[in-house]
Amino acid sequence: MLMAGYDLSDVPTIELDENEHNALLGEEADITQSDLMSEAVICVDEDDNVVGSDSKIATHHNVGKLHRAFSVLLFNSEGKLLLQRRAADKVTFPSIWANSCCSHPLYCESELDESDARGVKRAAIRKLEQELGISPSQISLEDFHFITKMRYSSRMNASWIEREIDHIILIKADVEINPNPNEVSEIAWVDQQQLEEWLIDEDETKGVIAPWFRCIAARIMTDEWWSAAGDAEACKSLEDGLIHDMGDISHMLPGAEGSDLFTAIAEIKPFIENRIERALTHTSSQRLSDAMMHLINGGGKRMRATLPWLVAKTVGDTHSGLLDVGAAIETIHNFTLVHDDIMDDDEIRRGLPAVHIAYDTPTAINAGDAMLAIAFEAMVVADGIDCNDLPFLVKRIGRMVRRVSEGQQLDIEFETRDHEVSEDEYIEMIRGKTAVMFLTCAEIGAYLSGADEETVQCMHDWGLAVGLCFQLMDDLLDIQSSTEQLGKPAGSDIAQGKRTLMVIHALKQDDCPEKQTLLKVLGKGEEASAEQVRAGIDALQKLGSIDYGRARAEEYHAQAHQLLDRIPPTPALMALRELTDLQLKRLN
Repeated sequence: MLMAGYDLSDVPTIELDENEHNALLGEEADITQSDLMSEAVICVDEDDNVVGSDSKIATHHNVGKLHRAFSVLLFNSEGKLLLQRRAADKVTFPSIWANSCCSHPLYCESELDESDARGVKRAAIRKLEQELGISPSQISLEDFHFITKMRYSSRMNASWIEREIDHIILIKADVEINPNPNEVSEIAWVDQQQLEEWLIDEDETKGVIAPWFRCIAARIMTDEWWSAAGDAEACKSLEDGLIHDMGDISHMLPGAEGSDLFTAIAEIKPFIENRIERALTHTSSQRLSDAMMHLINGGGKRMRATLPWLVAKTVGDTHSGLLDVGAAIETIHNFTLVHDDIMDDDEIRRGLPAVHIAYDTPTAINAGDAMLAIAFEAMVVADGIDCNDLPFLVKRIGRMVRRVSEGQQLDIEFETRDHEVSEDEYIEMIRGKTAVMFLTCAEIGAYLSGADEETVQCMHDWGLAVGLCFQLMDDLLDIQSSTEQLGKPAGSDIAQGKRTLMVIHALKQDDCPEKQTLLKVLGKGEEASAEQVRAGIDALQKLGSIDYGRARAEEYHAQAHQLLDRIPPTPALMALRELTDLQLKRLN
């Protein structure tokens, strides 16, 4: 028994697995609050459509899952709003001030009822009793008025996160309150002026306000809400039918801690992939659609796709438009891979046959062309993008595509050039072929976050440094990793005659047996045996070229971190630090 009138046997639950039990034990979580983590909450998509159910811990731990929630704003006859301070025993967001009651409807018929928001209203009655001791006899469904919805995510630390579509409901009632100390440590009644003063109290002298309630109070709630409470007709006029997109609001919680890079990516990766799939399957040709989806289905970290969002939540505000832009850039990235594999005669990509192998070369070329067109189309019609931002986005992404093509053309020309390629020429080539995608993602993310010009430029420069480091390290990975690790033949760059920085360095050395060994395999393509490729790699090592290439990569790595040092610390900064280190860690 959790408290009078509330027993887990009365609500839907999902049995926790060993890892989930261990997570709660590791947190030394309160036993009663741990029990509540088995409640079955409602999982939803971005439009609040029900997609299934999962336990409360599964939807709040690590990556979490988007789920349905509610926020009650309870006013009394004096026009004051009830606030509660969450108990120190709460697993998530303990000891912070929130609205009158905030929790989740559960996955059962009565609380899944979407007619007039009756499901969330029933859940509210249940939780008002469980948290505040408000008897259901004092309130009824008809006393509640649904106003709007809000979509947001807010991370408390690396382990716990809220990811909700929050249904906001108003009620006016004079009730007897008997707080459950396991849920609520304090209550306060505030008028409009007192709440506004609390919101702007930068010293948090009154106590920290929950990020979701801060969003409601500061970004959505209007003067009319205070006067409309208790007036059914007035409340009905306030209902807007919207889902207000708040993005990631972790920065609104003082002391919030960010997650690692791959957890941060995993939070939004499904939404980006849904956008990509919708765009690439919206065609009358099934074969063309299948060819476009081939590499997408092959996996990928979606690093470039998630970068605009990761940068934005580091330096400013996030919104769904960043996911649309990320999906567009990922689509363009995959378009370049399709064409790149054709030009390089690469037969394997991400462990799968390249698109031109799995289908045919004309289809692969056509698929790449279509992906480029679809990317721009999807970005232009994205709901989250203001029309005033489109010129900037189209110009930057257009520049990106052009610079990738220029870089690729230089790469092609380098393989057959009569005279040697210089280091400066190589850096210019990879700046276009690889780094421009990173800098574009970072620059756009900062711009769409509302950051100032200096910060936008800083993130542009960071993206450039990361991109250059990434390509230099990728060249190293080609010769120091296995075919299984790479998803393509190891040492293929040497066989194809690629003028990497290491090769350029080696060819500048005085004539010697090692240089001749390298020349015997360089550019031999399929004629080069595995033993010859291995000998070529050994020659690069003996010539000091591998160490030189790594040293140059580490220079850009250091530059990238120096640029991040200029950014004020936020919960999301850790993910960008880890991204900066990613390739170095892969090689190590």
